[in-house]
Amino acid sequence: MFQKIRVGIIGAGKKGTSFYKLLKGVEYIEIVSVCDISEGAPGIVLAYRDGIKTCNTVEELCMQDIGIIIETTGVPEVQQTLARLKASHTSVIEAEGANFITHLVKAKEKGFQGKLYAILNSVQEAIEIAGTDGIIKYVNPAFSRVTGISAQQRIGKNIFEVSPESALARVLRTHEPIFSHRAKVGGCEVEVISNAAPIIVEGKIEACVVVFQPLTEIYKTMEQLQNSNRVITELQSRINQITTSSITFDDIIGSHPDFERSINLAKHAAKSDDPVLILGESGTGKELFAHAIHCAGKRSDKPFIKVNCAAIPETLLESELFGHEKGSFATASKTKIGKMELANEGTIFLDEMGDINLALQSKLLRVLQNMEFERVGGNQTIKVNVRVIAATNRNLREKLRQGNFSEELYYRLNGAELCLPPLRKHKDDILAYAQFYITKLNRKFGKHVVAMNAQAEQLLHNYNWPGNVRELQNVIERAMVIVEGDIITPQHLMLGERREIGDRTEKDTSELLPLDVLEKKMIRLALERYGDSVEGKKKAAQTLNISLATLYNKIKTL
Repeated sequence: MFQKIRVGIIGAGKKGTSFYKLLKGVEYIEIVSVCDISEGAPGIVLAYRDGIKTCNTVEELCMQDIGIIIETTGVPEVQQTLARLKASHTSVIEAEGANFITHLVKAKEKGFQGKLYAILNSVQEAIEIAGTDGIIKYVNPAFSRVTGISAQQRIGKNIFEVSPESALARVLRTHEPIFSHRAKVGGCEVEVISNAAPIIVEGKIEACVVVFQPLTEIYKTMEQLQNSNRVITELQSRINQITTSSITFDDIIGSHPDFERSINLAKHAAKSDDPVLILGESGTGKELFAHAIHCAGKRSDKPFIKVNCAAIPETLLESELFGHEKGSFATASKTKIGKMELANEGTIFLDEMGDINLALQSKLLRVLQNMEFERVGGNQTIKVNVRVIAATNRNLREKLRQGNFSEELYYRLNGAELCLPPLRKHKDDILAYAQFYITKLNRKFGKHVVAMNAQAEQLLHNYNWPGNVRELQNVIERAMVIVEGDIITPQHLMLGERREIGDRTEKDTSELLPLDVLEKKMIRLALERYGDSVEGKKKAAQTLNISLATLYNKIKTL
């Protein structure tokens, strides 16, 4: 049995990243660590995502057991330090050798890509490829010849907007192949016959492809349709895998009995397709639970669509959920697919469900009862198969008594009810959360914080945590930004009133910050004070002297 070669990479820029990608998939090579002085270097980001150790000094790299070090910077000081500190059994490939190998790799990749594009560009059928988000990534010359639409006009557009009834859009919604689909290409009047299918890599849908010809040519050359499946099959093996991460129950920390009961109930709820209602204050982890329930269920390989009902203006929420037809209102210049339709066969997570109005509640009730709806301005009934997970920080029972929430919808949603306790009710978990964030942020910031001292731990334990776990995460992140040693002390923790602008020291107020950073801090401070509910956001906007719409826009952009 071969022993793996342990490799370290110095320099995580363009060259180092190329080596990282090249070596990562090699069976008998193990990348031990990636080193770069820049925490935002692309190779550092990739290594962090893949769970590989990162560092920012040659000294740290040389402390590890490494067989080969690839030095891609070419900086003499780096090479001298490496020669002085490396172990006697460690071999070094310096910049010149690395450049030589990089040129070989690029030549090989260029040759492969050239062959791939030559194949696609020579195919006489029109080809169009879109990612799972609907963004069009490629069209071949035959597409432009058939439709009169250039690649520049098509690539980067969303198929759900430019051609919502096309075979490609249907495959993205249903995840099932379509053959001999007759329709007009969006953006032109050309009628075509299409074959379309999802591109599946290692069991996951990574993109979709459609192959089509004009209807008139189809009748003359029917035998060409037989080649479509072959083209699709060839494309499946050539699409780069897009890796995505999922939140599971293993990612949810908490050992308090009340919290463990919530986890156990959520695991039980994940086994069925019944609706789930998650209750809890802002910041208690309702979205984490929704993700975990989806990933543990039988729909885990299907879409997970989130809708924040409180973040979308009431006048637009119905269109966001159910979509709209072209011309249904003044600004509806195109047909739009709603989130409910995009979630077909998967899960839709309705966050802040308690803030929607009664009219929209009745339409959601119909979806839960019959799994059908119409788009805004449309008369075609659309059938879907979705699992609904709803969450709110509102007291729904009180809203029921006030007549502000549909009793029938409440009981329909309440197939399983999870009540997540606020952090002040399970303070025994605070230190575990804090240590988890410290470990995670060490990698993000390139620091080596070990723990907090006893006074800091006591300070966290005594605080009431109105913002719950989300506030704790923000507090630890601020501490990690300013701490210089390996221990967090009370001076690094900004809790409650200590975080108010008026309580800042002269040193703090004299510090100059970029305006966007300062604006982000003020918005975060306001939201933590008043909460994430609609009323909380209204108070935050009033305090910041901006409109509610401006606040929503800044939350998205900042």
